[in-house]
Amino acid sequence: MFGLFKKDPRRDIVLALYKRVADASRAPWLYLDAGVPDSVEGRLESLTVHALLVMRRLKALPEPAPDAAQEFIDVLFQHVDHGLRELGVGDVVVPKRMKKIAQNFYGRVNAYAEPLDQGDRAALAAALERNIPGVASARLVPYLAASESLLSGLSLDEILNATTLFAPPQGDLPASGEPA
Repeated sequence: MFGLFKKDPRRDIVLALYKRVADASRAPWLYLDAGVPDSVEGRLESLTVHALLVMRRLKALPEPAPDAAQEFIDVLFQHVDHGLRELGVGDVVVPKRMKKIAQNFYGRVNAYAEPLDQGDRAALAAALERNIPGVASARLVPYLAASESLLSGLSLDEILNATTLFAPPQGDLPASGEPA
């Protein structure tokens, strides 16, 4: 019975990873320069693309990294559930909202996976524009590509301990629709 109250060091490590990803997804430039809407939905979209990059890398690494990926996603959904409750969403409605959020999350994972796998920035931009109204994909796509490249060089230990998991914003790129 007392085993229930022991701290799980692995969970603490995954929780710290989630916090670094969540912090990165809240970077002001994403909302001010990359056009991600500063709303609950926009913040979920930002969290999704950041979590997706980390999850993809963890799943590509040897064991126990895929297990860490699943623990990471479990923590992410627990925090989203908690956030909904803090926003005042009722206990009866939360499971329905979480089901929809999970469907959207995995839909985004599928929509972004192929363009990321193929390095197809135009297809990634189109997918982002379908899912994030008003996004400046010309600013977000280079950041995501550079972040995936950065993550691709990291081991499991480096991912779990790195202070920086994502590339810096990609300079003064033209907004979506402007000539380069």
